[in-house]
Amino acid sequence: MKKLLLLVIFSLPVVAFAQEQSIGLRIGEPLSITYKTFIEEKISIEAMIGRGSANSSAYYRKVFDNNKPAPGAFYLNHSAGGGVSLNGRVAYHEDITAEFDITEGTLLAFGGAGLQLRSIGLEYAYEEAPDANVVRYESRNNIDFGPEVFGGAEYYFEEMPISVFAELGLMLEIADRPGHVKLQGGIGARYIF
Repeated sequence: MKKLLLLVIFSLPVVAFAQEQSIGLRIGEPLSITYKTFIEEKISIEAMIGRGSANSSAYYRKVFDNNKPAPGAFYLNHSAGGGVSLNGRVAYHEDITAEFDITEGTLLAFGGAGLQLRSIGLEYAYEEAPDANVVRYESRNNIDFGPEVFGGAEYYFEEMPISVFAELGLMLEIADRPGHVKLQGGIGARYIF
């Protein structure tokens, strides 16, 4: 509890010196509402909450095979839904407007790192043995957690409080399936206030 209190106290000056704040929508993987604020001229922090898509069928088949509901359980299929994704990120920004001869607005390149937590509901259909002929069902919640790295560009319009961005990144799972890498990306827009 003391550590949490100290973290909150030391974070207050960072929040107080925020230069620019924006909120918007990110379309892609994950689909998210995004809140971003600059804590220094070139450093931003971002929080995202949204909906992450399911992993591949082979991914969930392997999860089932590694944690069978019964010793001889035989996988038939699965359904996935209700995915939630939470991201916390820090990024470094560099003005590249001049490199592209842009005369109106500002173009920033950025790169950063963060942490991501994803959760998705699964329902497995299986038989207790390959020839049992009785289909059983089991519901599970699959949780993935790990660091992410990303890079992209954001364009700030000169006459409007709006920016648009595009990015690409990777997430490395350290919880659930350590070592699994997920390619992610998205485009979006933010309102600056």
